[in-house]
Amino acid sequence: MTLNLEILIEPILQMTLEAGALVMDVYHTDFAVYGKADESPVTEADRRGEEVITKALLSLAPDIPVVGEEAKSEGMCPDISGGTFWLVDPLDGTKEFVKKGSDFTVNIGLIQNGVPIMGFVLAPALNKFYWGIAGKGAWVADVKDGALVERRTIQTRLADKDNLVIVASKSHRSPELETYLEHFPGAENVSIGSSLKLCLLATGEADLYPRLGPTCEWDTAAAHAVLLAAGGTVENPEGLPLTYGKDQKTFLNPWFLCKADPAFDVPSLERG
Repeated sequence: MTLNLEILIEPILQMTLEAGALVMDVYHTDFAVYGKADESPVTEADRRGEEVITKALLSLAPDIPVVGEEAKSEGMCPDISGGTFWLVDPLDGTKEFVKKGSDFTVNIGLIQNGVPIMGFVLAPALNKFYWGIAGKGAWVADVKDGALVERRTIQTRLADKDNLVIVASKSHRSPELETYLEHFPGAENVSIGSSLKLCLLATGEADLYPRLGPTCEWDTAAAHAVLLAAGGTVENPEGLPLTYGKDQKTFLNPWFLCKADPAFDVPSLERG
């Protein structure tokens, strides 16, 4: 499938802002929290956000199937055998959302032949929007009064082993992660939620993000695309690029390692 990605950018930016506004409308209410089959939390913001995004994507690109986290949790998943599909997480960081924190994001990633080629990550409570396109670049903008302002190009930085910044999960620490971090005793460790971890690498604010715990493909696809477009990498435990559409029953990821500087040599992850 041949795609003109650039004509999709502005409509998706606007649609994502609308979804983010809807999420924030729910955020400012006494919303209910439900439990999914895997016991993870879900709110009305997750469900309504995904409805808006899915409808808009199918209107923009009718031939590209949409895999949404909430739809998949209810047993609905389109055929993605064509190799090109959207991965949507309408609210990554629901635990932060429920706690009235700010580290949650709206995520839309486009996959082609297993590779994330375009991604949009909106942090509506932080008024930040990140996006990237393979071969074209990556950007961040502030959000003010529902519009994007001060758009600027972003790129990763070269690693300085004596001044490393490592980001890690706020809600999903593990013994394996703590052991891996021991390889970098002098590094500054930053704890942040949702897909913002990959975005910090993309903007040149951090160097590594090791994930030694469970994630699903919709958790990572959008920010992965931003990081790739900004110059970084995401590798599986074997040191190969992390791909998508691996297991269409679960959409689970293995452990992975994000690097801002692809040439930076670090210890490999144990197989997860």
